[in-house]
This record gives sequence, structure tokens and C-alpha cells, in this order.
Amino acid sequence: MKPFVVNNHGRLVFPANFLAELDFSVIDDLEQFTAIVGRDFEAKAPTGTEILERITSGSYESRFGLLRDMSQNLFWVNRFSMTMFEKRPTRWRDLPRQRGDVYLPVLTPWEDGDKKVRAVREAFASLPPTWDDGTEKKIFDILFDVFGHRRHHATELPALKPTVAEFLDTPGARTFVVPGHDPDYPVYSFNEILDAHAERPELEALTRWAMVLHNQYPWNRAATELRTADEIGDDDHVIAFHPRNRDVAAFLDRARGARPARRGRVSVQADPVAPQTPLPPVRVREAFRVQPKVEAVAVVRGEHVCSNTDVVRNSAFSWSPMSAEEISAKTGIDQRRYTELDIEDLAWSAAVRALEHSGRGPEEIGAVLVATCTSERLIPSLSTWLSGRLGLLQTHCSADIVAACAGLPYGLAEAVRQLQEVDRPVLLVCVEKFSDKIGNVRTSRMIFGDGAAAMVISPAPAGEPGDVDLLQTYASGPVSEVNSIIWPNPDFDNDITVYGPEVKALVSRYLDQMISELGEQPGPDGTGSMLDAIDLIVPHQANKTMILQLAGKAGLSADQLYFDIERMGNVSAASIPIAMFDAVADGAVTGRTRVFAPGFGAGAVGGYAVLEVDPAVMAPEVVLDPAAGARPPAEAVAAPTTDDVRIAFGE
Repeated sequence: MKPFVVNNHGRLVFPANFLAELDFSVIDDLEQFTAIVGRDFEAKAPTGTEILERITSGSYESRFGLLRDMSQNLFWVNRFSMTMFEKRPTRWRDLPRQRGDVYLPVLTPWEDGDKKVRAVREAFASLPPTWDDGTEKKIFDILFDVFGHRRHHATELPALKPTVAEFLDTPGARTFVVPGHDPDYPVYSFNEILDAHAERPELEALTRWAMVLHNQYPWNRAATELRTADEIGDDDHVIAFHPRNRDVAAFLDRARGARPARRGRVSVQADPVAPQTPLPPVRVREAFRVQPKVEAVAVVRGEHVCSNTDVVRNSAFSWSPMSAEEISAKTGIDQRRYTELDIEDLAWSAAVRALEHSGRGPEEIGAVLVATCTSERLIPSLSTWLSGRLGLLQTHCSADIVAACAGLPYGLAEAVRQLQEVDRPVLLVCVEKFSDKIGNVRTSRMIFGDGAAAMVISPAPAGEPGDVDLLQTYASGPVSEVNSIIWPNPDFDNDITVYGPEVKALVSRYLDQMISELGEQPGPDGTGSMLDAIDLIVPHQANKTMILQLAGKAGLSADQLYFDIERMGNVSAASIPIAMFDAVADGAVTGRTRVFAPGFGAGAVGGYAVLEVDPAVMAPEVVLDPAAGARPPAEAVAAPTTDDVRIAFGE
């Protein structure tokens, strides 16, 4: 997990975006590591030669472009050292010679380094400020102290560093030497980096980059030299590289062949084939004895607003430049909501409010379903944890449903099936927390947020038709679509990742299928089509720009669709019920309204519900206060006694 931090200026900060730390427990071999480094450190970073060429050709119009290129170049220079090692200045006489876990980098003097350094210094002095002269000068001073004292060539640095013994056996090998090292050489503390502040978001991001890069060289850089072993005095300090942690040490053993590689993954996959016959949607009123009635919907949002400006001020060094306005144009999202609370706190808060609004007590609930793809809780599952916290001694079923963005149609379909068996209310909670599972993956950071919605779905009174017309669920497809959204993803440091073209393909496929099915299904009263009977479309809030494009191709107009994604982001399983709640709050739903709610996403899952939404079922919203705690006090939760258990089992 990679949680955000609220700094002393009240701003959101994402440490994973600038610390450049990797989880080596999920990196199998050198080939995989090299690919990760190539993507995150090399793809966007210019070399010193390229920076010189840009200066010479007049490519920089103002200082920001130069500062950004300097930063990305220095992250690239440190691509192996900062991800794998701790750098420890060590007296030459004290350096262990035979240990296999102490390394010395072999370095080549930087070709034309003086020329490139001089060009950068002169270019910055001649360029106009981009936004803020004072802040840009401060950033330059920090960066140039690193860039200007760089001693070595970086293009062909190896990932695997030689041990001290290997270094000594390499004729002419040079390494860092720091005469008269000061162990109190100043570095920036973690809190100082968190509290970096600039009015312009791009400059705040650059300030953090510069501080992190400064900390990569905690010694007097001006006095640093490259020397061979016979030129190093006993009291000179060299920079010994030590594995950052035991996962790095284990990876180095695998990469060097000292430990066997891990077993490979199954690579065989069958060609996709369509079902023998299409699977039609379920006509709920005809298929089931017990009709579902939605008695309450309660919503809980993350208490922090993460604006597009916050995303920009937390730009990772691996990102291309993008403004807040460009994020909005690309995704339709202006902000998303984040929470400091745990995902179970969101689920509990929404469930309590839904039960209160429905007037139901825990003893009346027959099943608890939780639709989520971001729960960290496996044993007990989030649904069973929630059942216990709510004081339910026994349910017919408490189960988590991992259907990602199709969580509502999947959860509602299972709730209706449960009603047939228990003939009593079912609690369905759709909840997600993405904010700590994103890391520095820009696409995911732009899109996802945190939130929960709980629904109480009860048996409709005898003779009443209930609230649900149609239910349909899908899953699978081409492997590329099944793997279009992945979490955890070892190729992206186990962060959630989105492969846009594949997502767009599965959404287009399912949306066409859904519209076709609705056009073929008769309307609720047996006349016309179900598509004609729909008053409003509340889709999964995936990406407004993408959905509007695909909906237009499917024959739908923009005024038929409701979105709250501008202020909520994509909350996966929780997005549709939260959007239905907001449709009522915004006046898009003023009376009983027939809604088509399609969802589609990770795992190539999809599905929809056609249901009637009544504004009266929406519970009053309460804003969470993390300081006060979201969970009930321990004494409020009734712990089962031995007698309770005997009664539950019929004794």
C-alpha cells in the first residue's frame, strides 16, 4: 500500500511519486527489472548530450523545460543506485574486501562534462522565468549542485555493480572518492520534502524532485573524484553500495545466478470462443418469486478532495507534462475523493446509514454482500468482518464479490438470488479505496478515487412489482481485455495499472451488446422495447470522454446520460450507486425514474441493471471525520456469547 500524506500546508502528497523506490519482492529477474527501469527512468529522460543539443538549437523557451530535463536526466543517472542501494561513504581502510553484499560502482569520466555543465548554467541564466523567478532559481541551485558536480558517464551504467573484490580485480577501474568526508553533510528530511511548497503546481513537483536528487549524494560533491584503487589513500572515503533491503539482496542473488530463478508463469492460452447461444438478460419480474425493493441507498465519500492541480503538483519523474486542464479534457474528471480511513471504515459507515434510513435492524438482515476489487482484507473477508461489526450473529450468506466496475449489477443480481432463499432484506455494499494502490502510474492517478454506497434490498410486499426490471452480467473475452486493468501488477511495482486501448475495446464491445439486448427486450408493460422505456442512463463512471464517444457510436445522446465523474472520479464498484445518489441530489431524478445502469471494467467484466429509482430511498449524507474515527466503539458491537452460538445452531 502507498498511502498519500496531508502535509503541513494541508496539501495532498504522494511519496511514491518522487522517492523512486521499487518493490523487488515482485521482480523476478534482470530482464524484467531492466524493462521497468527503461520505462520509468529512461524513456522520458534526455541524456546530457541531448540537453546540450536542445540548448544549442534554442529548443527551450523558458526555464521550466530545462529544469525538468535536468531532473529527469539525474533520475536516469541514478536509475540503478537509487532503486537498489544505500550509498554509504566508507573509509578505504575500513571497507570489507571479501563480502558478497558490498559493492563499488565502476565509473567512466563524463565525456565533455565541463562543456555540458557550462552550457546548462549559461542557458538557465539567459532564459526567462516560466512562472516564478525566485522558485525557479531555488530549484536550479539544488539541481545544479548535483548536475554541475557530476563526474561520470551514465549511458552504459550496469545494473549489477561489482563487489569490492571484483572491483580490485578490474584493471583501471575507477570509483567515487571523497577526501575528508563530513558525516554530518546536510540532507533534506522526509518531512522537509513532504512540506515543499510552491504556488505553481509544476514547480512544487520539481522542488521535491530536486530535494530527492540532492539526497542521492550525501557528501561534498565538489571535492568528489574518480580514482583507481592504487590512487585511493587509507583515510579517503569511497562510496560503498549496500542492498537497500533483503528483497534487493535476494534479487541480486537471482540476477547473479547464486539463487535459482523463480518458476515461470503459465503462458498457454486458448483462443476465445463465443457461447453456444447468447445468454439473455434476466427479466426479474418474470423469473423470480420474491421481487426486490430498494429501501435505502447511503453514500460515503472520501473526505479529501484531490484536484487535478493536486495530481500535477505530485507529478512523477516518469510522467509526460500534463496540465490540470489537459487531465480534465482527457478524462472528464476535475477532482476525485480520497480517504485516510481504511476501506472497511467506508463500508461500515455506509452500511450503518443505509440500515438507519431503511428502518431495519441487524437482526432482520439475511445476507451481506460486499462488491469491491480493492479490499486488503482476505481473512476474514470484508463482508464477514462487516457482518460481525454490525452485530449480525448469523447470516445466510456473507460474501465478497470481486467484479470491479460491474460491482453493482453483479451485487444486485446476487442480492436478488439471495432474496429467493432468505425472503428477508439483503445488505449490499459497493466500496472501493484506490488512493493507496496507485503509486506513480499516471493513468490510474488521474482516474480513480475512494467511496462507498450501501443498499438495503428487501422483499417487495405481496402483489407489488418491485423495483428491478432487468439484470445482466458478463465476464471474459480476449485475454488482452481480461488483463486490461491489473492489480497487483509486478511490472508496475504492484500498483494498479490501466491499459487504455484494451479498456476501450471491452467497453465498446459490451456497450453495443447491451444496447442490442435492450432493443430486443419488450418494455415493462409488454409494449415497445426496454430501451424506449428508459428515462435516464447512469453508467459506470469510468472516463467521461471515452463513454460519451462510445455512447455516441452506439446511438445514445449525451443528454440521456448522467455523470458525476467530474467531482468523484472513477470509484469502480461504488461509482453507479454514488452516481444514482448524486442524480437525485442534482435534480436529474425528481420522481420515480427508470434507470439503465451499465458497468464494465477490470477482468473484462460487464453487466447492467434496469431499475426504478425513488428519490425517497436516498439517506441523508454525512461527511466523514477521520479524526473522530469511523468505526463503532467496541462496546457498541455485540459480541456473540456461547448461548447465542447454541441458539444459532438450533440447540
